[in-house]
Amino acid sequence: MEYSFNFFNSLAPSGIVLALHQLVKTFSAPPVILCIGSDLAIGDSLGPICGTLLSQRKNTDIFVYGTLQKTVTAKEVRYMNAFLKETHPQNPVIAVDAAVGDAGDIGLIKVSSNGIRPGLGANKKLERIGDVGIMGIVAEKSLFNYSLLNLTRLNLVWSMADIISSALSDFSSQTTKQIAV
Repeated sequence: MEYSFNFFNSLAPSGIVLALHQLVKTFSAPPVILCIGSDLAIGDSLGPICGTLLSQRKNTDIFVYGTLQKTVTAKEVRYMNAFLKETHPQNPVIAVDAAVGDAGDIGLIKVSSNGIRPGLGANKKLERIGDVGIMGIVAEKSLFNYSLLNLTRLNLVWSMADIISSALSDFSSQTTKQIAV
């Protein structure tokens, strides 16, 4: 199952929260947020910016991996599934990453029920990660994806990261309240 929200839509954060409630059915533990990407290309920095914004929101009940200070890139993703299963066996994992798509899809935030496969836009063959995936489409799909990620507007990436981190913070707060009840 997949939900899509345009970052221009003022209801996008609320829609993402509702989608997460539909996709993350168990509330036995707060979610773990895995923000994937690199700060070396603007388009690939959606995850680390989102992780940084989320960690600054003072929501201490969630674990956030991947910030601008400590990125989680394709090199680390190879080991994250095993690490997360061992470290957080009861927690649902929500993976956040930038993506490429059709020209008309730029600015869409997609929430999917089966995690994400990071690096597909760069032709990397990595395993799926996360119970739920949140992808922000930041550039058009092409043969030269890496150069397009460098030409992506920072305002687009920052705005999408702000929306996603706001939604994740709200979702986490609601989840924590449900666990406590």
